[in-house]
Amino acid sequence: MAYCHYGELKNRGIFPLHDESQITIGYLETELNLVPGMKNIRLRDFPSFIQTTDPDDIMVNHNILQTKNACRAKAVIIHTFDDLEKEVPDAIRQKFDHVFTISPLQLLEHQVENLEVNSIGSNLWKEDNACIAWLNQRAPNTVLYVNFGSIIVLSPQQLLEFAWGLANSNQYFLWIIRPDLVRGESAILPQEYLKEVEGRAMMAGWCSQEQGISEGVQMICWPFFVEQQTNCRYACMDWEIGLQIEGNVERGKVVELVKVLMEGEKGKDMRKKALEWKDKAQLAGKPGGSSYHNLEFLINDMLLKNY
Repeated sequence: MAYCHYGELKNRGIFPLHDESQITIGYLETELNLVPGMKNIRLRDFPSFIQTTDPDDIMVNHNILQTKNACRAKAVIIHTFDDLEKEVPDAIRQKFDHVFTISPLQLLEHQVENLEVNSIGSNLWKEDNACIAWLNQRAPNTVLYVNFGSIIVLSPQQLLEFAWGLANSNQYFLWIIRPDLVRGESAILPQEYLKEVEGRAMMAGWCSQEQGISEGVQMICWPFFVEQQTNCRYACMDWEIGLQIEGNVERGKVVELVKVLMEGEKGKDMRKKALEWKDKAQLAGKPGGSSYHNLEFLINDMLLKNY
């Protein structure tokens, strides 16, 4: 829905920015009341491509074009489930025909009875199962899972700030570190750090990330670019399962938020909320659930009828 309004925001002169100072002087706190289904959304919560001073930004123009082209699609699939953000899919259905909310995919996958299909993984990288034995030695809800996804690239200093923040939190953590995580060099941590966290940490190669909501997990968010700003806003403000690292990362901030998440009363409340969302996600992915129904309809009434 945010991308659908890029064109209107541009025409109204809300972006591109006049200069880069608008990023820091509070302009991004401007509330946008013209986006159906996204009440009180701020400019800073929109996908980050609009934080540009270039009126011909290639990614802005690309997204405007793609949302226009979506009007010609026979079906639009949204990776969410109805209970999670019902207002947004309902608003999108006013723009496009045949909108299907289908998520969480890993729960829908469990409904497939064909054993050959079940053996096929969705991983782009080879799985590293060495962490399983280590995890099995820890009590439930005592390990922090740290993952920056498949695209984000850190500076060496950002890597160290996260690393020492995790170490100083005195919590167990499983950190997924891609070989290309650090800009311009490999993600190598100093020996003194590895000694400090020995026994408390497990650094693994890349593996597929389970969707936290469907597993009932509260989270710390550090939105970097694209839709991460929007996702963070919903996790922290609407779904009440997230804490945000504001601005650039500092080890003290990491320690503070990890303590709140793992030990504080707010973290406990967030976990209860996360488990409520887990139950709703599980229902959506089961036979009779909204996502299960939408997937069946998409296959039987939209795809198979064309053969």
